[in-house]
Amino acid sequence: MACDFITTGRLEPCKDSVGGINAIYFVPYGDIGRSDINTLTGVIDSVTADTPAYKFDVRGNSSYTENIQSSRENGTTAFEQVLELTFKKLTKEDQKAIKLLSYNRPHVIIEDNNGNRFVSGLEYGSDVTGGTVVTGAAMADMSGYTLTFTGMEKEPATFLDATNSTDLEGIGFSVTDGV
Repeated sequence: MACDFITTGRLEPCKDSVGGINAIYFVPYGDIGRSDINTLTGVIDSVTADTPAYKFDVRGNSSYTENIQSSRENGTTAFEQVLELTFKKLTKEDQKAIKLLSYNRPHVIIEDNNGNRFVSGLEYGSDVTGGTVVTGAAMADMSGYTLTFTGMEKEPATFLDATNSTDLEGIGFSVTDGV
């Protein structure tokens, strides 16, 4: 049986891309899913109206990596999605939010510094698999939280349609910013 194959090549892109994450949006597990993917474009261009998304700014020291795990022997391919977050400053409100995130397995929308938005944990959610609460030792050390979210999916993270809207509200999300 022949597998689907690529239909285009790839040119060398311009050097106008940058690294880093601008913001993270946590969506309760089950509120978005495979049924929200546009079958023609392969991206999410709309979700059920008022799907909640909770925004966390995470400029600097946070990263997203997707590891492809493919085995010819087993005939399997999976995509491990690893999000490492750093939240500066310890607060009782953040402590409670981190506890609740650790108990759950949210979908996570990642907004990078290039304006791309994509969903980690679309089908199975993303679990907190590690983290720290740190005060630092010296006065200039970081005081805050680190969290690692890990998801294992059948497909890579799914992009949200950036041409549809410049904000998540335009495709159906109800965004709650931090206070």
